[in-house]
Amino acid sequence: MRLMAASTKQKVGDVEEALAEEKPRILEPGAAPFGNFPHYSRFHPPEQRLRLLPPELLLRLFPQGPETKPILGLDVGCNSGDLSVALYKHFLSLPDGETWSDASTELRLLCCDIDPVLVERAEKECPYPDALTFITLDFMNQRSRKALLSSFLSQFGRSVFDIGFCMSITMWIHLNHGDHGLWEFLAHLSSLCRYLLVEPQPWKCYRAAARRLRKLGLHDFDHFHSLAIRGDMTSQIVKILTQDHGMELVCCFGNTSWDRSLLLFRAK
Repeated sequence: MRLMAASTKQKVGDVEEALAEEKPRILEPGAAPFGNFPHYSRFHPPEQRLRLLPPELLLRLFPQGPETKPILGLDVGCNSGDLSVALYKHFLSLPDGETWSDASTELRLLCCDIDPVLVERAEKECPYPDALTFITLDFMNQRSRKALLSSFLSQFGRSVFDIGFCMSITMWIHLNHGDHGLWEFLAHLSSLCRYLLVEPQPWKCYRAAARRLRKLGLHDFDHFHSLAIRGDMTSQIVKILTQDHGMELVCCFGNTSWDRSLLLFRAK
């Protein structure tokens, strides 16, 4: 399996290199207009999400057989990988510091972020390099998204991921790409994943993000004042995914201590 993992990363890496000219610009420190905070897990620790999620969740959703292994997950907006690693350990019930030689045959995660510095850190610090692949990707760039995700999926003879993780990323898509951008983002995710675990940011977070930019003397988000989708963002996300994109809400696992819901959707 190590040879397979190396082959997968090499092929994805080849596609990344071919798309190098499309890498996003290096962002001004402290601004984080895409949510790419350098120490995100310090103020939103993974444990707050994990305590709400049953460790056996993936086994319930995907009863294992030889033809279904490994479970393939997509983590969009992975930052420096702390939550990606924590989710991986949680769903495989791996104690801290323990590795499992066959773990990569059970679950493989493709983790992407727009910030190359954060992705590089994630790659260096990941304790499960055979099972977690980190790539730099602007998910809203159709050409890059299609090339990189297809390259990964093709290694396993798949066309979609079993589950996608969208943890506190919807607001950044919405602020940077507007109402239609949010709608398209959710459309892409729902077409790529059999299940989706989504953690939407509430509207108060939008106001806080805009305020941070103003305090730094930067321009406000282009779309902030023109957004028609606003208010109860959890309900808005549920409405878009269920009414427009053919998914159904399976479960709400509750709210984190910073008042964000964890919602599980399934493709119909």
